[in-house]
Amino acid sequence: MINHFNLTDEDCALMTRGGNETQLDDRIGWCRQWLRRALFITIPQNGTYSITQRGLNYLSNHSSLTKKDLMEYSEFKAYATNNGIDDIPNPDTTEPNEELSPTESLEKAYNSINNDLADELLTNILEQSPTFFEKLVLKLLENMGYGEGRVTQRTHDEGIDGVINEDKLGLDIIHFQAKRYKPDNKVTRPTMQSFVGALDGAGVNKGVFITTSSFTKDALEYKSTKKIAKIDGRQLTKLMIQYNVGVFTEYTYEVKKIDKDFFDEEQI
Repeated sequence: MINHFNLTDEDCALMTRGGNETQLDDRIGWCRQWLRRALFITIPQNGTYSITQRGLNYLSNHSSLTKKDLMEYSEFKAYATNNGIDDIPNPDTTEPNEELSPTESLEKAYNSINNDLADELLTNILEQSPTFFEKLVLKLLENMGYGEGRVTQRTHDEGIDGVINEDKLGLDIIHFQAKRYKPDNKVTRPTMQSFVGALDGAGVNKGVFITTSSFTKDALEYKSTKKIAKIDGRQLTKLMIQYNVGVFTEYTYEVKKIDKDFFDEEQI
């Protein structure tokens, strides 16, 4: 890329406004993400990128690529719309784009980055084994402030994937079920009933059911005498981001505001 665009050392050294990353690395990262979302490339393993047949077909017929071009592909359009990066005017409406204040623009960018991170987390989870996902759920619950727990043996779990103390003293326990399902494989009512049966067999009243997909309407409406938290893929990734599971803080911005009291002569 550096040679293709004839970038100088000064160009490569330019930093983002936050000063924590070069513009080159930042933009390459976003280009890689957008190309993957448009199914132009795949990432078979960390640090390895492979062009797809769709990417080859586009490359053979075009000499340039813009975000507007990517919007022609339904997969990227859905991703862009869901993550707030779709700032291309909708041809079906004549309403002008809403003008955002700097604060609103910052919030929109923050939400866009987090939504993109959530999608990336789900993609990475689905590439791992069910056992990895069970350990991930245990780590998340521990980071959320519960006591220590353990993952059950898969051959003798009897419908329970793990057990965690409700508090650090272990005065009560919670059993959890972790289902690493693809997005179109929703958790059904019978699956929830089986989980409740497993809780009955274990003699406990509290459970957490976590899935990478979502729940059917019947599963969400299913009631029992047990206290069960139902967490879908979207909620899962939000919790992972909030409690720093599988992510780290790359950089932090401080937004400051004038202190009116400081400029009050009677207060200073």
